[in-house]
Amino acid sequence: MVTLRFHERREPPEWALLERYLLRTMSEAALEFVSRYTREDGSLVWRSEWPGMDGSDDAYESFHNLPLLAALGGDPDVDTAARRCWEGVTQQFTQYGQVWREFDAYYDWMHHGESSLLFYFFGLARPEDNRMAGRARRFAEMYTGDDPLARNYDRERRMVRSPINGSRGPRFVNTADDWLTHRPVLANYPPPFEDVPGIAPDAPTADWTDDALFARILELLNARMMRGDVPLNLAATSLVANAYLYTGDERYRDWVGEYIAAWVERAAANGGVLPDNIGPSGEIGELMGGKWWGGYYGWRWPHGFLNLIESALIAAANSLLLRHGTDALKLPRALLDRLHALGRQEEGIWRTPHRHGDSGWYDFRPVDPSYAIYLWSWTLQEEDARRVDAWSPPDAPGGPLRPSQRQDTNLRAWYDFVHGRRPTYPVEVLRANCAEMLRRLERIRSDDGDPEEWDVHHWQELNPVVLEGLTQLTLGGPQPVYHGGLLQVPLRYRDPESGRPGLPADVAALVSRVDTDGVTLTLQNVNAIRERVVVVQAGAYGEHCVTHVTQNAKECALEAPAFAVTIGPGCAGTVTIGLRRHCRLPSYRLPG
Repeated sequence: MVTLRFHERREPPEWALLERYLLRTMSEAALEFVSRYTREDGSLVWRSEWPGMDGSDDAYESFHNLPLLAALGGDPDVDTAARRCWEGVTQQFTQYGQVWREFDAYYDWMHHGESSLLFYFFGLARPEDNRMAGRARRFAEMYTGDDPLARNYDRERRMVRSPINGSRGPRFVNTADDWLTHRPVLANYPPPFEDVPGIAPDAPTADWTDDALFARILELLNARMMRGDVPLNLAATSLVANAYLYTGDERYRDWVGEYIAAWVERAAANGGVLPDNIGPSGEIGELMGGKWWGGYYGWRWPHGFLNLIESALIAAANSLLLRHGTDALKLPRALLDRLHALGRQEEGIWRTPHRHGDSGWYDFRPVDPSYAIYLWSWTLQEEDARRVDAWSPPDAPGGPLRPSQRQDTNLRAWYDFVHGRRPTYPVEVLRANCAEMLRRLERIRSDDGDPEEWDVHHWQELNPVVLEGLTQLTLGGPQPVYHGGLLQVPLRYRDPESGRPGLPADVAALVSRVDTDGVTLTLQNVNAIRERVVVVQAGAYGEHCVTHVTQNAKECALEAPAFAVTIGPGCAGTVTIGLRRHCRLPSYRLPG
């Protein structure tokens, strides 16, 4: 492996000191969080019963980014704790009744996607874990048609057979008990159909807690929504891709390509726009009276566009990752272009429709560039940069940062930074993440409520691990699309001394430029006594190739997945890394 040497002494800049502070302190905070809210077996200190099909996703989500912290260079004990929590939550919700065979018995892929983030990050943090690799295979085969107990996939029609699916297979008939805990939530939203008896088509809400009304809603849900495929199921491609990343088994790669291709064809048949319901025989709108809208978590659902674009983005990213070509890019591009063209100016703000019903497009909301930025970060193509600008509000450049949540909230500011327009962003975002971590720690330490009374979302709001800045700055890209995406970034690191993924002790990294040619990377050793060595890998899974590295105007030609850098005590250096993207098959395995 080619090794570069950085021997120029530099005083550590604030961004480097903040990175090292956050890696250390967030690791300690994560362990405190786990200790405060879980038992020795990793289960949540909570109630003894929990009904319905909703809830396990929220428990898994509460710890979702702990393995990613370890994979970035945090304390490996955090990953160990996260695995214990996964085991504990799995057993806990098996006893409650939501989980069977270590996977949700049945629910939708917005929620499966949320709960799977924790599981996917295990592959980045410890790819040699054979037990998790075995689970990855088993879970994937619940969707590829290879598991006789979970007949979720119709191979002939290339479709997932129901929006509600899991380890027990498709859930064609929902019961009142399935929706028990979710009815109060959905009572705040419009009715799922425009012809529910007893409700006006344009009613702002439908009271799901009214037993008589709910019975009518449930009857229609089962008749129209529960048989056939929906775009939400595209998030299952991440589950199957995850199995491929562990194993390299071509069956998983082939299935991802096959299933995404089916949706590309369906969108093409619908004028480029994703239809939100496919009937049991494979026809668009088969159970919706021929309408391409109205499906489960589709164009009439309160989330509308947000769920559709996330599904399209996940499909496009996984298609690129597994080298299935660029056809899947049509899915998000068509949605972004079509909805922007349908937009209108209101009070100086460009608003785009987010939902579609019998009367056409409606629910106009201000544009948000985040989805276009995800797309650009994977393609780096000029046409996608134009989409970012089109979907950005006028005050986007230079606007204040928003508090970080479970997903990236400041993508436009990061995008401006890697384009040379917001040089203060690294310190801004790291300080903001630090403040959010401290705020959550304060809440944890003052949390004296009764666990029996806690809401199922209680722990998500307290998790002190906030990785927006560390992910963007060190790896050169965003965190995953939240509802089931995989991490897809230009760089990843390994500590050759310990053999673990992530930055070695005392090393900070800053990706300050990202474009079609590659990235610019600065590495800083904040330790004034000891030298450090770091391996820099092209792509989160080695899917890219390093073509050259330029240091101090001297170019070193390479054709390799990785290179090493030895950084002297208190030294730093900046290199330009040429990348040829998506030229290698990906794997969780790290380079030697």
